[in-house]
Amino acid sequence: MTKITTTYLEMREAAELRPKRCDDTTFRIRECVPPHWPTNRLLYLGVGENWSWTDKREWSDEQWRGYVETKPMRTFVAYCHADPAGYYKLLGSPNSEIEISYFGLLPAFIGRGFGGALLTSAIEEAWRMQPSRVWVHTCSLDHFSSLRNYEARGMKIYKVESVEK
Repeated sequence: MTKITTTYLEMREAAELRPKRCDDTTFRIRECVPPHWPTNRLLYLGVGENWSWTDKREWSDEQWRGYVETKPMRTFVAYCHADPAGYYKLLGSPNSEIEISYFGLLPAFIGRGFGGALLTSAIEEAWRMQPSRVWVHTCSLDHFSSLRNYEARGMKIYKVESVEK
């Protein structure tokens, strides 16, 4: 059995953000408009392959289409030159909270200083939606720098859970 720890973090005010910018002018972030389920699937599979993202791995095209086209979410894609480098998804809720529901870089772009800039963009975009709070969760299966990146941007831990799997 493996112990998996999930850490939940939040930000209650936009002023709490400690931004990190990227000096690489080839790194850009664009919203995927209109929502495009094949892009979402491709990024989910590519970013999550090393981090045990399995909940949607076996989904059919119809499941992906329904998920992307019916949820109150926005997808943002990071590019380095013209190549996709990573992404994040913002998911709204009826109580005006915004979850950073997926976040990460494709393997070839990890370690190049893009993670902090990508997270800064995610938090800034979330606050533009005027939520009551922005939140995210990460777990011990994610990249070892994930939790450190969330905290470095100003997010605060509000809950930790551990399970044996």
